[in-house]
Amino acid sequence: MIKPTKKTVITGIGCLSGAGDTLSENMNSLFNNVRNLAPPSAFTTNHVMKFPVFEVSCPLEETTDKADAELTRTTRLALTATREAMAQSRLLNRDYSSSIIGVCIGTSTGSSLNSIPFYDDFRSHRSPDMSPVHCYFNSNPAACIAKWYGFNGPVQTIVNACSSGTDAIGIASSWIEQDLCDIVIAGGADELSRVTYNGFISLMITDHEPSRPFDVTRKGLNLGEGAGIMVLESEEHALTNGRTSLGSILGYGMACDGHHLVTPHPKGRGLRKAIKQALTFSKISKEEIVFVNAHGTGTFDNDLVESKVLADLLPGIPFGSTKGYTGHTLGAAGALEAAFTVACLNAKRMPPSIGFREKAKDMPFAPVTQVMALKGNVAISQSLAFGGNNSVLVVEGKGV
Repeated sequence: MIKPTKKTVITGIGCLSGAGDTLSENMNSLFNNVRNLAPPSAFTTNHVMKFPVFEVSCPLEETTDKADAELTRTTRLALTATREAMAQSRLLNRDYSSSIIGVCIGTSTGSSLNSIPFYDDFRSHRSPDMSPVHCYFNSNPAACIAKWYGFNGPVQTIVNACSSGTDAIGIASSWIEQDLCDIVIAGGADELSRVTYNGFISLMITDHEPSRPFDVTRKGLNLGEGAGIMVLESEEHALTNGRTSLGSILGYGMACDGHHLVTPHPKGRGLRKAIKQALTFSKISKEEIVFVNAHGTGTFDNDLVESKVLADLLPGIPFGSTKGYTGHTLGAAGALEAAFTVACLNAKRMPPSIGFREKAKDMPFAPVTQVMALKGNVAISQSLAFGGNNSVLVVEGKGV
């Protein structure tokens, strides 16, 4: 393990999801049990049963005056959240040439599945309209953010299924710690699409009712879309430039189960390693953790394995899932949840795990069911992804 030379602080946060257009609106939904769930409006399917989703309804960042081509919805979600984060950190409309600013963004499908007319024409031996292809190749989320603002540091897009947003923040933090960057724009973004929607239904892990993470009656997830972006900065650079720290990234761990394409290892092998790695790196004892923002999809296997690992490694520490408010936003999920975790620490309270009513007999303990006061300043946000990927962040609030 390479010894870090810099501390990573968070100086700006931007969020949008089905729970709200800003971080503040999202947190208001979380603490007031608000769920904006409805059948998809952006596309249609022939399913008799309509599976509800969490859609973003606000106007997104306009791109026609700066982009060479139309950008995908995923990239526009990322740009919109980036603007909020940069505004909070007082980075908008600045000269960026004196700082090394990188971009690291996670996504999962990232709009790659949305060009159905193109594929129909191609398979029918017609000459397809190439604009969807040009749009896709011009819409790398990290590259677009870097180009949009003229940043001069490293640029990377992480595609690691549902842990992509968590991994992007963890990798971005390492760029700060190793003095590769002064600032990194980091997070995740993903949009809803008809192919993703149908794909999760075909896996039989989508619920036609509001999802109920960790509940005995859970039947699956609700899909969502959105973006979560953080401005990460070295503590020294932030202080020199008069920016306020909202919190910090203390540790990051990542491990793969190597077990199954879509199902976690029954004993949570990879998640255990990731949690231990993140705690070791952060130099935080488990007694300092005040809550865990769990992956909590509402699927049978994920919730069972995750709860057993938490009961074993972090017994008695409160946990909950925020996916009941946002849906599963895939590559954006880990970034949104990391942002919520920091915001909860700063608010000194955590929201209830909405939808939960009764614990299953094989579930070791239950999530938080009401707003709970927090007496500490460190928490965990974790993601379990397809492919057996497990990623964990240890984050700290800004303190008193």
